[in-house]
Amino acid sequence: MKKIWIAAVIAALALSGTACGKANKVSDGNSAPKAQTNSAGSDQNTGGSDGRELKKITFVLDWTPNTNHTGLYVAQDKGYFEEAGLFVEIVQPPEGGAEILVASGKAQFGVSFQDTMAPALTGDNALPIKAVAAILQHNTSGIISRKGEGMNAPKGLEGKKYATWESPIELATLKNVVEKDGGDFDKVELIPNTVTDEVSALKTKTVDAIWIFYGWAGIKTELESLETDYFAFSDINPVFDYYTPVVIAGSQFLEEEPDTARAFLTALKRGYEDAAANPEEAAEILCKAVPELDPKLAMASQKYLSPQYLADCPRWGYMDPARWNGFYSWLNDNGLSDPQLPENIGFTNDYLPQ
Repeated sequence: MKKIWIAAVIAALALSGTACGKANKVSDGNSAPKAQTNSAGSDQNTGGSDGRELKKITFVLDWTPNTNHTGLYVAQDKGYFEEAGLFVEIVQPPEGGAEILVASGKAQFGVSFQDTMAPALTGDNALPIKAVAAILQHNTSGIISRKGEGMNAPKGLEGKKYATWESPIELATLKNVVEKDGGDFDKVELIPNTVTDEVSALKTKTVDAIWIFYGWAGIKTELESLETDYFAFSDINPVFDYYTPVVIAGSQFLEEEPDTARAFLTALKRGYEDAAANPEEAAEILCKAVPELDPKLAMASQKYLSPQYLADCPRWGYMDPARWNGFYSWLNDNGLSDPQLPENIGFTNDYLPQ
């Protein structure tokens, strides 16, 4: 897995420095129509509405815009970044993902996931990135299937077709919950499949079960009147309540410009707090910025996700060290990281506003 990650980094950094390509990632339940990037040219500073020079920040998404990103668009729309002295350019990820642009310094911030960050954080070729804020407080992902076919619990996947992107962490997670439920993982039929339309895949019975984030793909099945069963990984095993998605930043940028990082995260926090308090307004702002989105889906998804931005945490963005380390300890214990991930690697709460 480490070698694959390094090869991807080398290939992506050999490409153009712009971030306008489509993300090379399987559907994670957050697939959405591709939007145009918000470009401001290559200048380091750009003028604000009052004539001030603003510090330019490049923020690279993990995928096409969706309700995971709403707080970013709210902060931009309401002028929170400009108030903080910043101009934020939102761009699409390159083929290798947001981590590559952030690590190379071509973007200051981006979106990633604790599980997919893991192979980038250790070894001689570790990427210099850190998670600096949790977008959602809890893992809202799990397995969706057609209703009434016995897959409402992990053991029910025996003899069924599961769409896999063949990631070692993905398969180990699925194996854990199936066996924890008393099932035999060897009886699950693994179908390599990059699902981009979960509703169609389930309706046509191309596959029987898909790993999704319920806040987008699950809501979409509801809107399209597809009756489904669903179970969340974190409900089966608390170790899977890891942080997904997260905002990442480059380590060098954090060291050299800590005040800029704090200013950005303070403005971003305001955006997510607004999205949490006013989901309908937030969905309208997102759709205005990304008109390709289905407004009904965006609105329904936003109403589901808005309570998840803070959930039971007193402040947006905070990452509990015990939960972060607990998941990486599980990876170590199951031979899923070589070399092993040390404690407290890959994240910091130091740049979050108090």
